[in-house]
Amino acid sequence: MKLKFKSLANSIEGDVQTDSLYTSIYATDASVYREIPLAVIYPKSNSDLKKILEFSNEHKLSITPRAAGTSLAGQCVTDGIILDLSKYFTKQLNFDGSNKVIRLEPGIVRDALNRDIKSKHLFFGPNTSTSNRCNIGGMFGNNSSGTTSIKYGVTRDKVISSKGFLSDGSFIEVKPITKSEFEEKLKLNTLEGAIYKYFNDLFQRNDIEKLIEKGFPKSSIHRRNTGYAIDELYNTSFFKSDTNPYFNLNRLLCGSEGTLYIATELELRLDDSPPNHSALIAAHFSSISDCLESVEISMTHNLYTCEMMDKTILDCTKDSMKYMDHRFFIEKDPEAILMLELKSDSLDELTDQIKDLLNDLKSSTKAYATPVLKNGEIDLAAELRKAGLGLLGNIKGDEKAVACIEDTSVTIQDLPHYISDFTKIMKSYNQKAVYYAHAGAGEIHLRPILNLKTSKGVNDFKNISKDVANLVKSYGGALSGEHGDGRVRAPFTRSVVGEECYLILLDIKHLFDPKNLLNPGKIVNPKAIDTDLRYEIDRKEPEISTKMDFSKNLGILRAAEQCNGSGDCRKSHEFEGGMCPSYQATKNEKDTTRARANMLREVLTQNHLEKNAFDNEDLKEIFDLCISCKACKNECPSNVDVGAFKTEFLYQYQKANGVKFRTQVFAKNNLINKLISPIAPLYNWANSNAFTSTLVKKTAGVAKERSLPKLSSQSLRSKIIKGSISLKPKTEIKKSVFLFIDEFTNFLDVNIGVDAIELLTKLGYEVKVVKHEESGRAYFSKGLLDEAQGFIDKNIKIFDPVVSTESPLLGIEPSTVLSFRDEYIKLASDKKSAENLSKHVFLIEEFLDSEIQAGNLTSDQFSEETKEIKIHNHCYQKALSSQIHTFNLMNLPRNFKVTLIPSGCCGMAGSFGYEEEHYEVSQAIGELVLFPAVRKSNAMICANGTSCRHQIKDGTEKEALHPVSILNKYVL
Repeated sequence: MKLKFKSLANSIEGDVQTDSLYTSIYATDASVYREIPLAVIYPKSNSDLKKILEFSNEHKLSITPRAAGTSLAGQCVTDGIILDLSKYFTKQLNFDGSNKVIRLEPGIVRDALNRDIKSKHLFFGPNTSTSNRCNIGGMFGNNSSGTTSIKYGVTRDKVISSKGFLSDGSFIEVKPITKSEFEEKLKLNTLEGAIYKYFNDLFQRNDIEKLIEKGFPKSSIHRRNTGYAIDELYNTSFFKSDTNPYFNLNRLLCGSEGTLYIATELELRLDDSPPNHSALIAAHFSSISDCLESVEISMTHNLYTCEMMDKTILDCTKDSMKYMDHRFFIEKDPEAILMLELKSDSLDELTDQIKDLLNDLKSSTKAYATPVLKNGEIDLAAELRKAGLGLLGNIKGDEKAVACIEDTSVTIQDLPHYISDFTKIMKSYNQKAVYYAHAGAGEIHLRPILNLKTSKGVNDFKNISKDVANLVKSYGGALSGEHGDGRVRAPFTRSVVGEECYLILLDIKHLFDPKNLLNPGKIVNPKAIDTDLRYEIDRKEPEISTKMDFSKNLGILRAAEQCNGSGDCRKSHEFEGGMCPSYQATKNEKDTTRARANMLREVLTQNHLEKNAFDNEDLKEIFDLCISCKACKNECPSNVDVGAFKTEFLYQYQKANGVKFRTQVFAKNNLINKLISPIAPLYNWANSNAFTSTLVKKTAGVAKERSLPKLSSQSLRSKIIKGSISLKPKTEIKKSVFLFIDEFTNFLDVNIGVDAIELLTKLGYEVKVVKHEESGRAYFSKGLLDEAQGFIDKNIKIFDPVVSTESPLLGIEPSTVLSFRDEYIKLASDKKSAENLSKHVFLIEEFLDSEIQAGNLTSDQFSEETKEIKIHNHCYQKALSSQIHTFNLMNLPRNFKVTLIPSGCCGMAGSFGYEEEHYEVSQAIGELVLFPAVRKSNAMICANGTSCRHQIKDGTEKEALHPVSILNKYVL
């Protein structure tokens, strides 16, 4: 088969991948299912798609269209061909602002679309929780909706027309057509003509309305994705009423999950941007039922969102320092909060709306508190809800929150009784019901906690799903409100819609796709719900031995299994956060956190009986562009730490395959610098001379475009020993601090070390320096963990007895000092001492910021000179600490105007950016945000990472300064 795919690859412009790496990383989505596809294809054009469909028909191979792959119901898994439209089908084709219409390709990200049209005061209304990475094509496939559906509707409401392919390879346009145009379609002797003839016959049946009423959700339920939407197609067409002048097949195709049609163009209706002023009333209730019974009266108001979260979600954030400030609006201990958002362009009108809603809540509901949130407070509340859900889903071990019954919808009138019955089902399986809901739309999201590695867990999975499907049917509800049927709900579609309606769904699938090639097994004709699960049932759990300590995650395999496939790592650099820099530069799924975690899970599961389970070339390739920035450790909802995975992989792989010369050179950089330091001038000359530097770079495998760091002839430590730097405070002593002299500051950034000591002593701090080892940072990054452990154990033995709250250990280079909180704990022989020490080790900016907050440092200690400063902080600080510390510190001088550059990783990432094979990706990462921001600014550039400063210099020819160097210049 691979030869046939190779022939296909030679005939199309796009890419065809059949190797185990690509088929493994596309074997899962955000659901519980796993199927290894035959191939992953990235088409570039309609011509490609036509050839792929011809190939599919010829070889009887199924095709599953895929966008961001965030489906919760298994829509994107297949044993056939994955058709990834997210990489190349990303163009906006036409924008018509006057008519509020846009035409685009399906690979455009929803939030990117809205960013691009924001200046036109328009936006695309449906808003999923994955909006910063989900594609419009995926929203079309699922008929997505989100928190704003009560005001702006669902995706189906926005699709005017589309173009795309039917299963036989014919390319069609689907748009609203009149009766006369419909009659012309009936004359076509094509698959398209047959489709229109079928619906002409179906919708002229005398019993069609009875069938729809009996089999489909109640008409007042707007979020409804059960089966194929023949109810929506009929009810909005001239078959239903002459007041409907059109027939638009998109009403059926939207939500069909790629089982009927592959859309390549979508024409969407846009809405006016939301009003400028917002208020959110957080109505507190003492019971779930009281909360739900207030939804109906609340919905008589002009709400933009009506969302519910319960006590369990709120309690998830109760002990979190990170979210303590977000809980400012919570009064007492509510069982549920209903979040009711109002908007208006008029503040007076908004005030009246608030007053009216508060009056109704007071007179007609049992709300005991109704705080009103405005402006940024609304965002904090929304983040609290999102954080609670993330923490709830981030469960360590084999029990997970499983998506299977999380998408049911009923009428808001039925919601309180439905929830009561729903709770009884959960209790019968010893499940605690956790409620978060799009309450205004009658939709509840709940996931049972199940272990799908066990027979009991799988049986509960099946039985809970079946019982809830029967309950939904009894209420005339929708089994899927917005997440789709996929594989997980398709087994119950027949029972929910009834036999007669289900036969119509089968007819529709066979009509559109007689060979069953388009995403088979989704919506109709599914496999059993418990086939193709991610894990072998009742397996003996693989035991994987590691050098680093992954015990908090119950081992490295379970740490990898924490990835639930939500795809947060696919967000663009244009949105908040830095995960994942390599994906942001390449736009390849292979370079996401998700792909790396999935590949590690696949390999370790399959190879766990091998002598070295990590000795695998797919793992080597998938980790190659991971720059260990740690953004995933902080930003991934499941806190998947791929940087740690890569470090462990390198260690294990090199045990089997040896350590390369260049790896040794980079790892032993500090030792080399120490040996060469006496001849630093000669060394620096050789590295700057065109001829000799070329030889040095070629020998070391360094990119020829790179400049090399200059070595100081006198180290920082030697300056201290010789007494050329005073460690005594210039004023009355405030506190004594230990200074960690890292290997980069000691030999390469000596002046920064001097600035740090001078700044501390001028501000009244006594600096203590003891003899210690290098941090081990270079060894961590290269996987030389035995050597790194030696440095770690010695440093812990040196510092743990002497540092304390009163005399903390401070560091200048983020990548070294913040390792005390991360790698040191994972590798130390004495874990208890490592954890104790980590509590007293701080980045110098963290310490000085804490002194500002304590009132020990004031603006009066600095010059009043005006300076504009832009800050780029090190990745480790963003992931393991906070940028706020540097921001607060640089704002201490009264007339400093400070802004943070909204950049992720700079792209250098230690030795990564020096390596010749990584240079282009390194520069591409820099060009995402950092380089353009630096080039266009006349401000002073502040960067606390040595790699960051070097990258800025190479990429923009501008010098960046460490915060301590800037402050030391302006301290009085």
